Amino acid sequence: MVQSISLGSVLFVTWLLLSGHFEPFLILLGLASCIVSVAIARRMDVVDLEGHPIHITPRIFGYWLWLAREIVKCNIDVARRVLSPSLPISPTLVRLKASQQSELCQAIFANSITLTPGTVTIELKDGSLLVHALSKDAAVDLLQGEMDARVMRVER
Repeated sequence: MVQSISLGSVLFVTWLLLSGHFEPFLILLGLASCIVSVAIARRMDVVDLEGHPIHITPRIFGYWLWLAREIVKCNIDVARRVLSPSLPISPTLVRLKASQQSELCQAIFANSITLTPGTVTIELKDGSLLVHALSKDAAVDLLQGEMDARVMRVER
């Protein structure tokens, strides 16, 4: 029930911000459409912790800030490697074990690796990730497990 109320609230706020209409009749119609949408989603059984993960909301914002900082650092590293012939580019495949229990947080981990320049998650299967890294340094950073630990904190 909490997920349904949260989903309805998010849908209504999004509708309100995107429509820009604040007349009472139009607000009532928007509210009615959000209620119908939530009812349909409940009937389809898609309102769950993975479809609308409100349980990770308080912790995800700090993770996004950390991830943005990592993306900037890796952008600079990749640009330096491309522009400077003296820095090695040594493509490496690494297999990592995802510590996360839920498929949602495993997907967050895999997508975070792919969002970070110089690394791409090739496969996520049975909690194991196959990652292509542009350099051995990037592979070592992944093996140290800081990103994995931070996603684990989001899941907690």
